[in-house]
Amino acid sequence: MLVLSRKKDERIVIGGCIVVTIVDIRGDKVRLGIEAPRHVPVHRKEVQDAILRGVPQGKTSSPGKPAA
Repeated sequence: MLVLSRKKDERIVIGGCIVVTIVDIRGDKVRLGIEAPRHVPVHRKEVQDAILRGVPQGKTSSPGKPAA
């Protein structure tokens, strides 16, 4: 795992075609902007796990919130 330090508005480029921008930092939360080609799926980890388990879209839950 590569670990980097970045400040607000700084970017990371992955594979020459994916750009991750630090949009905001508030306390212990970081907001990221991700630019990727349309053929590259971008999901939060819990959504990706649900997809791999075969859970229908919209049926995943956020931490602290029950699934519908």
